[in-house]
Formats: sequence, structure tokens, C-alpha cells
Amino acid sequence: MFDALSDKLGSVLDGLKRRGALKESDVDQAMRDVRLALLEADVALPVVKDFIAQVKERAIGQEVLKSVTPGQMVVSIVHDGLVEMLGGAPGEEASAPEGINLSGEPPVAILMVGLQGSGKTTSTAKIARRLQQRDKKKVLMASLDVYRPAAQEQLKILGEQAEVATLPIVPNQQPVDIAKRAMQAGRFGGYDVVMLDTAGRLHVDEALMTEVAAVKTAATPAEILLVADAMTGQDAVNVADSFNQRVGLTGIMLTRVDGDARGGAALSMRAVTQCPIKLLGVGEKLDELEDFHADRIAGRILGMGDVVSLVEKARETIEEEEAERLAKKIQKGQFDLDDLANQLKQMRKMGGMEGLMGMLPGVGKLKDQMKQANLDEGLLKRQEAIISSMTPKERQNPKIIHASRKQRIAAGSGTSVQEVNKLLKQYQTMAKMMKKVGKMGQKGLMRSMGGLMGRGGGMPPGLMPPGMK
Repeated sequence: MFDALSDKLGSVLDGLKRRGALKESDVDQAMRDVRLALLEADVALPVVKDFIAQVKERAIGQEVLKSVTPGQMVVSIVHDGLVEMLGGAPGEEASAPEGINLSGEPPVAILMVGLQGSGKTTSTAKIARRLQQRDKKKVLMASLDVYRPAAQEQLKILGEQAEVATLPIVPNQQPVDIAKRAMQAGRFGGYDVVMLDTAGRLHVDEALMTEVAAVKTAATPAEILLVADAMTGQDAVNVADSFNQRVGLTGIMLTRVDGDARGGAALSMRAVTQCPIKLLGVGEKLDELEDFHADRIAGRILGMGDVVSLVEKARETIEEEEAERLAKKIQKGQFDLDDLANQLKQMRKMGGMEGLMGMLPGVGKLKDQMKQANLDEGLLKRQEAIISSMTPKERQNPKIIHASRKQRIAAGSGTSVQEVNKLLKQYQTMAKMMKKVGKMGQKGLMRSMGGLMGRGGGMPPGLMPPGMK
């Protein structure tokens, strides 16, 4: 999401940064280009007008036009404007994300609403899993969707996958009665949170709103979260506005933000509804859920990267035991192809090279070059396949891999001998680096490995993209 918008805004603002002094006409032209970029990204017209007026007023101030770096100041002003549009605090005071409200006497009800196909049921399971695993809450899920075939069974299966309890299904029971039974089960079972997954429709209608309002009255939820598909663009904003006016939303969760959406929905929703965007669904898996940080999203849009999110993602995905094991091996100057395979898997868990590049400042613009050089998710999978096609002896001692072995490995992995050679060369470079790190001792090792594992600074070995050194 935001790729096209990021590219257009990046080129407009880069033009300003390259100039020395700025005239008011320069700012006017840049704002026209920014306005066009936002409209093409499907941002609502009233939101664009307010944003441009606000940014332009600040950007033509005397302190900007007479600044030593006026272009940089305009970029900063645009960044702060995006943060405010997304509901955050501008300036250096980065606002914390608005988390799920769990205040109140348990069990606290969370009501999930939205149109059919927006990803409500999967999002319900994602949030429940996170509350249970990260926040140590006892969670019960209940499906109130008695219309869509197998909707209740779907939540039950997701509950089993997420290891979260689900309310037993009673045939022919109506949504309001299911909600009352869920809250009663929550109280008797000592649950902290009860998540209610309501039915959706293909469009907003009176029957849908009446039902949601009745469930709200029965469950008195602390949160009413709208699940909206980022891919639907401006329609998602209209849906959010309708739900907010009829039942009163407390927050929004955007799904499919990993897709090829233009991003306008995310930029418009907060401004139109005044409801905070709380969560982002960044994939189909149950652990692919992120908090919404306005300042970090604004940074990504403007190509400033999002190192903080990268570090947090690394801490969540890198296994502590594996990190300790690798640290001990590197201290001894040891690093084999099994270790490289583990590093490649860690990269894929963190979103692959494209996901990592988008979070590194200034590197997002290299995405096209990466694609041209085939440095993509497919490369990681091919490299893993090459290592998997080797024998344990070959992985532990790559020096024995000569011509005939390379041909066998290439055939077994569906790749070419050239790709096998590239991987072995990459491994040799990394192995040399690991030996140097090992000689640096304990402090040097911690400096080199610590950062993303929560111990200091630096990228874990192997998480630099192959061919991007």
C-alpha cells in the first residue's frame, strides 16, 4: 500500500530539496502536485482540500522561505500534516498507537462490524490471538453470523488454530441471543474479553444497522471496531462514515494493507469519521497484525523508512534460543549453510526483502531496482530450496561442493548452477565476516548482533539482502 503515492510525493518533494531558496510560486506548484498525487491515491476531496490549505499556510511562512534548508522544512511540514491527517501528534512527540480498550468489569465485549468480505472473522481471530498471547488475557470468541453459510464453523476452526476458545454453536439461535449467551458464558467462565463477530452484508442497509444496534444494546461493548478492506478505497470511507453515524465506532481496523491498494482509504478514514485507526491486517496469517502508528505510516509514505517497526518486528519473529545458539557459534568463528538457511527464513518471516526495504530510510526507492535484479521474495525461496537440496555434510562443509555436486543440487532445487554458485559466494563472504566478528570478542559480537535482537545495535547476520551489500 502507498507505493504509488510514495513515489509521486517523493519526486515532488525531492525537487524542492534540490533547490536553494524557495519562492512562493515554488511552494504553490509543489502543493498542486501533492494535491494531484493525493487525489489519484483516492483520498477524499474534502480531506485533500483541508490538508493542502493547512500545509500551504505553514510552508509559505517567513521562517520556511528564509530557512537555510527550505526544501527540507517543507518536507517536514508535509510529514507533520500527514501525521495529523492520520490522527497522530505532529512534531517530535510521536504519539503512541491507540490500543484496544479493555477497561471495565470483565468480561469486556469487543464488537466487530463491517461489510461481508472485509475480513471480519479472520480479524476477530487475529485480535483474540494477540490479546491472549501478548496481553495474557483469557479470550472467548463468538460468531453472530447466522446468515453466511459455515460462518460460525469458520470462526471455530480459526479459534482452534489460534488456540482461543469459541462459544459452542447452537443451531437456529438469533444474533442478539447469541451475544447474550456469549456474555453470560464469559462471566461464568472467568474470561477477560468476549469478541463478538457480527454478520455483514454486501452493502450498508437498514437490516444490518438495526441488528448491529440491537447487539450493541445487549452486550454494551467497550469497543466497536469497524473492519474495512483497504482495497475498496473510497467505498471503505463511506462505509465507515455510515457505521459511525448509526452505531458509533470506537476504532477502525484496515485489512489487506499488504495488497496493491492506493492508500486513500487509510488517509481519509480518520479525517472523515474522527475515529482512530487502531490496527492493520498485513497478511492472511493469524500473526500478521500490526498496531497503527500515524508517524510511522507518514514516514513510510515519504520514503523516510520505519526502523522502529522493523526492530519491533524482528523482536517478535527472531527466536531467542536461535539467536543465542548462533551467537555462540559466531564467537567460535563458525557459520555454516544451515545458519544461512535460518537467516533466510527469518527474513521471510519479517516480510521478505521488499518489506524490509520499505522500512529502511531512503532504501524504499530501490524497490524497482531490486525487482529488475530479481531480488525478491522468490529469490529467498530459491536460495532456501538450494540449501535444502544439499546433504547435511555439504551444508556443514561447503568446501566439498564441486561441479558434479552443484549440478545435482541445482537439479534438486529447480535452479541453475549459476544460482548455486551465487549462493555459495554469498555464503563465503558472510562466513569471512563471521570469523572477523568472532575475533572481536563478546563486546564486538554484541555490537554486531544485538540491535534487532534487542541487545544493542546492528543487523543480525544474514538479514542484509543478498546482492545488496
